[in-house]
Amino acid sequence: MIPSSNWAPRTVNRTVVRCVRSRRRVAHMPSSDWQERTVTSNGRRIHLRVSGDSGPLVLLCHGFPESSYTWHHQLDALGAAGYRAVAMDMPGYGRSAKPEQPSDYRITELVAYCVGVVEALGESTAVIVGHDFGAPVAWASAWTRPDVFRAVVGLSVPFGARGLAALPGDPFGEVRPTVTHREIAGPGLTFYQDYFADRSGKAEKEIEQDLRTFITSGFYGLSADSPLPPELDGVDLTSLPPEHLIGFVRAAMCVPDGEGFAVNLQSPETLPAWLDQETLDIFIDELEAGGMRAPLAWYTNADLNWEVLGQYQGQPLTVPAMFIGGDRDVATIWSQEARLRAADHVSDLRRSVIIPDCGHWIQQEHPDVVNHELLTFLKDL
Repeated sequence: MIPSSNWAPRTVNRTVVRCVRSRRRVAHMPSSDWQERTVTSNGRRIHLRVSGDSGPLVLLCHGFPESSYTWHHQLDALGAAGYRAVAMDMPGYGRSAKPEQPSDYRITELVAYCVGVVEALGESTAVIVGHDFGAPVAWASAWTRPDVFRAVVGLSVPFGARGLAALPGDPFGEVRPTVTHREIAGPGLTFYQDYFADRSGKAEKEIEQDLRTFITSGFYGLSADSPLPPELDGVDLTSLPPEHLIGFVRAAMCVPDGEGFAVNLQSPETLPAWLDQETLDIFIDELEAGGMRAPLAWYTNADLNWEVLGQYQGQPLTVPAMFIGGDRDVATIWSQEARLRAADHVSDLRRSVIIPDCGHWIQQEHPDVVNHELLTFLKDL
């Protein structure tokens, strides 16, 4: 994540945040014997990885560009602790169905898939957990269906109401998302969500031209292992002044005209300690088998999502909630206003944790911290 040349950072005092420090752990393949299940939800096939035969249901929702496998550390820990942990291949990913119409991935449909999985497993309620784009799905599920989802945990992206992404300048969706995207990007740039949503296929062509390099660079480039520019040394990125925050997001997550998103990423000489080759290969193999069109289709619905959630705007999220972010996660960084004002919209926010030395891939970069926080939260429900 490299700042633009006209961005002039200043060192700011580090905010005192509830945080947990831990050693980085080398990723390992789980030794568990998960169940592989396929259920019908919302009229379509959904593939699940399941750990634990009984106990309270915890539903895990991944984001872009991953699969249910992103939760492999959490599946083991939750199952061992007596929970029925279920990680979904979200629609469009892995071995789940891949509807052709972009509107089939609007937020109300994604919530319906989550509800349908709970019902297909013979349960009436669940705790829902989401990361990246899975976090807005989890938040929206608990917000609109509190009768089913009795608690919620969002990783990376805090609650953003109808705007979903908790973007700077409009954290709770008062403005149509694509308007906010254009204001963030400014002239000569396109916010990455609009780039991914472009139905001419620009992003799809870029990624699939060399999917392995793109995914590898994405995991590394958005992690805390990728080096920051020297001028950001000592800067608390989670508390940037607003005028600097927009510059940071422009540099990290906007695409210059005529370029691709990969211009923002860095390729590693070696994989970071938390990501072994076998784990990376699983993600790449699943994406190669299913293609990128369906995962990218999620991004086409920013304005439609805003419209269909309009009926809920102004209603608080009432179930017990927790947020987990990383101090080097670009989404945690851009969403500082949503985090600071969370109590205005989330009536039972029990924990807000910022993990030091943690980038975007939170549950993989710091699995022990995430497992501890999840189990503590679940125990207290």
